[in-house]
Amino acid sequence: MDDRNATAVKESFQRAFSEAKAAFGDGSLFVEKFIERPRHIEVQLLGDNHGNLVHLYERDCSVQRRHQKVVEIAPAPAFPAETRKKILDDAVRIAKYVGYNNAGTVEFLVDKKGNYYFIEVNARLQVEHTVSEEITG
Repeated sequence: MDDRNATAVKESFQRAFSEAKAAFGDGSLFVEKFIERPRHIEVQLLGDNHGNLVHLYERDCSVQRRHQKVVEIAPAPAFPAETRKKILDDAVRIAKYVGYNNAGTVEFLVDKKGNYYFIEVNARLQVEHTVSEEITG
């Protein structure tokens, strides 16, 4: 980072701190990593009351307009097998850890290097479930 960018970042933090302090009485800030052009990957899960939990593979929901999904593709095209296995295993691991038993979706962002970042779990059957049904029968 050059000096000009460092100065801009410092000024932005100071401005954000001041705005938060004025609006909420607390200047605490939360910083997230910026991921340039990530892929939005979702893993559909099904769990029962007996501890059984399976994934129904992944969907690529990266094509969006105004944060609304426009196209969902399954399986995710040009998705490295190693990353696919890790993300599917981790989605199941997350759900098992909390004793999940329902239909649900674990969502991740994946960067260009194949690193992935947990976004959220949606504890419901999503509209995109039909895309998963097409590839799993």
